[in-house]
Amino acid sequence: MPALDLDLFLCRTDNFGVLLHDPESGETASIDAPEEQPILDALERRGWTLTHIFTTHHHNDHVEANLALKTRYDATIIGPDREASRIPGIDMTIGDGGDFTFAGHKVRVIGTPGHTSGHICYHLPDDRLLFAADTLFALGCGRLFEGSPADMWASLQKLMALPDDTQVYFGHEYTLSNARFAVTVDPDNAELKARAAEIEALRARGGFTAPTTLGLEKRTNPFLRPADPGIRAHLGLPSASDGEVFAEIRRRKDNF
Repeated sequence: MPALDLDLFLCRTDNFGVLLHDPESGETASIDAPEEQPILDALERRGWTLTHIFTTHHHNDHVEANLALKTRYDATIIGPDREASRIPGIDMTIGDGGDFTFAGHKVRVIGTPGHTSGHICYHLPDDRLLFAADTLFALGCGRLFEGSPADMWASLQKLMALPDDTQVYFGHEYTLSNARFAVTVDPDNAELKARAAEIEALRARGGFTAPTTLGLEKRTNPFLRPADPGIRAHLGLPSASDGEVFAEIRRRKDNF
């Protein structure tokens, strides 16, 4: 089976647009639909025709272009069953543990409530790809608009169970701010400090920080590291549960 092609670009101010394309069948999926014109531009640049939209959650900056793209291409919109009424143009609903096939490639759906109540991620296990949207960012995680810290921590643990070499595509270019925060929580992590410096230089050049890998996030993302003794000591929570430490990290980021 040929490898899937990916195209990564910016939409709106800081949303990532991603196109996933099968060169054999021509099937092309947009991961969410943040803004119509950048997606049209990417499709034209690559000579691809949109066939699917994989929606992760209902926020407007992820579904704004659903109806326009559906009208133009008759694309099939797949989205979370728990948010179906809030996903414009949805054709197929799916929830945690569900799966479907895209151009012969298995797509597994992982329910990740926290950012929203029905947020889902799309995992292509044979391709080592994860589209995490606003659940897991490089050096961060999503704000808790509709879920609790316990919800998000449980969701992140699901993602942490995936192979370390999984390529993670996320919803926003927040990485520079996330890096500056991360070093305040995990100041003794040499790999994190080196990564933060690399991110500063990369963003100064206008480069993108996506994708990341799950292994790199496990080593440097404080939201995935509440069990780390150094982080616990720095936060003054040596005996707290992982969930309590995670909640404190999220609270601090909200006020950073």
